[in-house]
Amino acid sequence: MSIAQSPALFWLTATVLLTAILWIPYVANRFRELGPPGWALFPPADPPPRAPWAGRAVQAHVNAVENLVVFAPLAFVAHWAVGASAAVASACGVYFFARLAHALVTIAGLPIPIRTAAFLTGFGCQIALGGLILFGG
Repeated sequence: MSIAQSPALFWLTATVLLTAILWIPYVANRFRELGPPGWALFPPADPPPRAPWAGRAVQAHVNAVENLVVFAPLAFVAHWAVGASAAVASACGVYFFARLAHALVTIAGLPIPIRTAAFLTGFGCQIALGGLILFGG
C-alpha cells in the first residue's frame, strides 16, 4: 500500500515534515540578531533571543518533537493493526491540524486557553488512536 492509499501515513508524513521545519523561524531570527555563526571550537553561549516570538518558536518546536514521539508509533501501529479506516484517518488528520494550530498559536503568543485547546485536541487524537489499536477500529 502506498502513502497515497493510506491517509494515516499521509498525515504522519505531513506531521513529521511540519515538525522538521518548525526550527526555521527561530534560526532565521538568530541569524538576524547575531549574524552567521563563527567557526570557534568552543563558541560562547548564545544570548536569549530579543524577539519574544523566537523564544516561543523554540518552545513550539520542542513540544512538537515531544509529541511526535508518541504520535508516530501510534499512527504506524494503527495503520498496520486497524488499516485504512476512516477513524484512523480522521484522528491522524485532526492531529496534524491540532499541531499546526498549536505551533502558530504558541509563536503568535495568543492566550493560553487557545494553545491548551489545540494541545488537548492533539492529545485526544493520540488517545483515540490508542483506543482504536487496543479495542479495534
